[in-house]
Amino acid sequence: MRIGMIGLGKMGGNMARRLRDGGIEVVGFDRDPAVAAALAAESGMVAADSPRQLVELLAGPRVVWLMLPAGAVTEASVAEMQTLLAPGDTLVDGANSHYKDSHRRAEVLAVRGIDFVDAGVSGGVWGLEAGYALMLGGPAEAVARLAPVITTLAPAPDRGWLHTGPAGSGHYVKMIHNGIEYGLMQAYAEGFALLQARTDWNLDLAGIAELWRHGSVVRSWLLDLAAGFLAEDPRLAAIEPFVADSGEGRWTAIEAIEQGVPAPVMTTALMMRFASQGRHDYAAKVLAKMRQAFGGHAPKNLRSK
Repeated sequence: MRIGMIGLGKMGGNMARRLRDGGIEVVGFDRDPAVAAALAAESGMVAADSPRQLVELLAGPRVVWLMLPAGAVTEASVAEMQTLLAPGDTLVDGANSHYKDSHRRAEVLAVRGIDFVDAGVSGGVWGLEAGYALMLGGPAEAVARLAPVITTLAPAPDRGWLHTGPAGSGHYVKMIHNGIEYGLMQAYAEGFALLQARTDWNLDLAGIAELWRHGSVVRSWLLDLAAGFLAEDPRLAAIEPFVADSGEGRWTAIEAIEQGVPAPVMTTALMMRFASQGRHDYAAKVLAKMRQAFGGHAPKNLRSK
């Protein structure tokens, strides 16, 4: 089987490598020709000069997989593929797109006879070796045609992937997946912060993380990663306490509001990321001044430089 892959960054590049290792032919395109050329030399992938050439190098029915940033970049690429692909072809979006965008794109492409599959992909930089969890929304027939690709990318042919339902459902499941990820990460961060604060006991954070990896109910891959970096530097002295947030965390919080489903852990985890970005600073200043106004509590002023 031969597949086209557009976007050869950290995720797309490693997915192309895993496909090549599994015997799938890959035609790849990246906006940086040097990236595509290097991957072609390394893996045997065929590098295309343009999305048009990529499509021309595929025999019908074609499969093109997008691994691009969500938003305008993916929107533009889907629009371009709409003009290049033919009835019977399949377009897969592996970005973290909003599920409503995926549903809309599927409807537009269906008019032209092009199948659309939204693929939530999890696995990060470790996916090349361990495989990727794949959450696939779209027509059952289209997902079935992707079987050689899916079973090669997944951790094993019989697990780590699921046809979740109609178009949009794959990215919906991935959105909730990332919301859960926010909550898990926040819980670990708070736990280790409490351990670190108990300075009178000089607790071994790396040792505790390693302990919890074995037999504990809180063991997980995220804990495995934490144990690794805490063993290297338990103080994390060089790390700025700034945590970025992504669209999926915000979308999950909005979805909880729209559905009327309580999701305090996931939404609070998102708010904590906002707080780390300095978005709470002015509110804290207002609080300090209110305490001064009603109770005479002197605020802590910034030291002059």
